Amino acid sequence: MRHLLPAILAMGSVVVASNVLVQFRLGEFLTWGALTYPFAFLVTDITNRVNGAAAARRVVLAGFAVGLACSLIAAGLGTTTVRIAVASGAAFLCAQMVDVAIFERLRHRGWWQAPFLSSLVGSALDTVMFFGIAFAAFLPVDMNTGWANEAVPLLGAGPLAPVWMSLGLADWLIKVALAALALVPFRIAIDKILSRPA
Repeated sequence: MRHLLPAILAMGSVVVASNVLVQFRLGEFLTWGALTYPFAFLVTDITNRVNGAAAARRVVLAGFAVGLACSLIAAGLGTTTVRIAVASGAAFLCAQMVDVAIFERLRHRGWWQAPFLSSLVGSALDTVMFFGIAFAAFLPVDMNTGWANEAVPLLGAGPLAPVWMSLGLADWLIKVALAALALVPFRIAIDKILSRPA
């Protein structure tokens, strides 16, 4: 497990940063956490490429434990609801595990396919699960999440849709853009790590 410590620390840092930064808005439909969270996929993918799927799953579980601790603290401080905490934990765990599985299936294709496609699918799942569980009206709506079901133009310009759909779409678009940009540090990290003498 000691060889996974850098990945576990990186994942923990991403999760903590994202849980803190999600409290601060970045424009109308994003938070600063939208810019940090996608790096969890980068950590998972580098770990998977270097150490394999079993190691990547261990790093994901460590990140989930950190996220659970953050959610419990936030719920205790009253800065989040149980519903949002459940949405966050479930989305993280499912999306990261799907990322690991897809990466593993694609690992022998072109160098960019496994990290990009696994992050793309994982990000879509994460977004649908989080925003669906946290805000959608098909689950009981409380006073802390009811605002998210008000109808507004999608992303401020499209057809009318619940606020949470604009939030989710904006969040997913950032994740896709960062998944593409993360190919550069992925390639650099993999080249450096794999070129080290054993």
